[in-house]
Amino acid sequence: MIHVTILGCGGSAGVPMIGGPDGAGDWGACDPAEPRNRRTRASIVIERDGKRLLVDCAPEMRLQLLACRVRAIDAILFTHAHADHILGLDDVRVLNRIADRPLEAFATAETHREIGRRFDYAVKPWTGPGFFRPVLEPRIVAPGETFDAAGIPVTVFLQDHGFGPTLGVRVGDFAYSTDAVGLDDAAFAALSGVHTWVVGCFQRAPHRTHAHVELALSWAARVAARRTVLTHLGPDLDWRWLAENLPPGVEAAADGLRLTVPA
Repeated sequence: MIHVTILGCGGSAGVPMIGGPDGAGDWGACDPAEPRNRRTRASIVIERDGKRLLVDCAPEMRLQLLACRVRAIDAILFTHAHADHILGLDDVRVLNRIADRPLEAFATAETHREIGRRFDYAVKPWTGPGFFRPVLEPRIVAPGETFDAAGIPVTVFLQDHGFGPTLGVRVGDFAYSTDAVGLDDAAFAALSGVHTWVVGCFQRAPHRTHAHVELALSWAARVAARRTVLTHLGPDLDWRWLAENLPPGVEAAADGLRLTVPA
């Protein structure tokens, strides 16, 4: 079996966003009384055969791992280098200590260049002893490749994020497609036959860089997964509203949601 933990399912500003009339947060259309509307930035952990792959390092990564009781990580995959997907990277040093080794980090060459520019100390060779900084072992991958990430077979595919590309991820019959506004035929071919698909859906109206509800539902109909879970949800998308308006087989994510997928 494949076990997936949704560490965070929010957009780049989270829910609530900073602000609000009393400074306690701007909830947009989301009901503050609904706990599933409180969303940290998007990230997941995929577990298979006792190994755990972290997909992206959200700014709240430390709090996410503690809240979801994820005790260790074996490798990391970065979908792209936007701030809401990499700014938790400093806390990888603790994951290094737990694993007692540098962690392989899989990403495109461009994503690795940006991580190296912003976190140059994280990609320097490890000399030991101990880990006073995060230590990554960069592994360059390209869309269409299948590779081994700490014992987990992973296939990545290209997604259009408006201003640039992101990586979609498939492990067995599970797939993850955050931060996309366009999917081509190759992406849909990579998604063919998935059991569970977690896909980004930011708001109700069309957006320049993210899928909106109508677009995400059209993709879901084409992929025809048994279970489709919407993530990267913005403050326009109240959890209860989604529960009442999404078609059968499609649901909204929540921070801490756990999914089990046949291997």
